[in-house]
Amino acid sequence: KIILSRTSPVFLERLFEQEVPEVYDGLITIKKVIREPGERAKVAVESYDDRIDPVGACVGMKGSRIHAIVRELQNENIDVINYTENLDLYITRALSPAKITSIKVDKENGRVSVYLKPDQVSLAIGKGGLNIKLASRLVDMEIDVFREDAELQDEDVDLQEFSDEIEGWVIEELKRIGLDTAKSVLALDVEELVRRTDLEEETVEIVLKALKKEFE
Repeated sequence: KIILSRTSPVFLERLFEQEVPEVYDGLITIKKVIREPGERAKVAVESYDDRIDPVGACVGMKGSRIHAIVRELQNENIDVINYTENLDLYITRALSPAKITSIKVDKENGRVSVYLKPDQVSLAIGKGGLNIKLASRLVDMEIDVFREDAELQDEDVDLQEFSDEIEGWVIEELKRIGLDTAKSVLALDVEELVRRTDLEEETVEIVLKALKKEFE
C-alpha cells in the first residue's frame, strides 16, 4: 500500500530532487524541511563542494527551478536557506528576510532572544506569526523577538498604554516573549499567542479585541 501526501515534507524533498539535478545527484543535501502546507516552507540545504552554491542551484537561473516547485505546490512560498553549524548565523538565515541586530542563545532552555530594529520586527514574525513559527521549528529552538530600539514607531502603541483594559500580569507575559507594542501582538494569531505564552485562549481574545479597537 502506497500513500502519497502533498502536505508531507518528503513530498517537497522529492520535488527538489526532480527539479534540481545537484540534489538528485547528491551534490546538494537537503538538511531539513519545515512546512505549513499551502502557505510557506523553509528548506535548509548544504553542499560539500565549495564550488557549488546550494541556494543558487536550488533557486535556478532567474528562479526557474524554485518557480517550478512553487507552481506544483499551488504557490506555496519557499525559503531556501544555506545550512550552517554556526547557530547564530543559522538563526539569522532562518528569520530571513528580517535583518537581525543581535542574538542571545540559551541552549539549556532551548530559547533564543533575537533583537531587531523596530521596522524589522514584523518581517521576523511574519503574517500570522508564520515566519517565526517556521524558523523556530527549523532551528529546533523557541525564538523570542525583541525590539532593539525602545523608541516607538508613530503608528504603534506601547502595551502599557492599555493598562486600563488589560491586566498588568497579562502585559508582562506578552513582554516576556518580546511583544511590547499593540502591533507586535496583533501580528500573531490566537493559536500562536496561546502556544508561546502561559495565557488562556479566552484571555488572548480579550487582549486582541482591546488592541484592535485602538486602530479602528
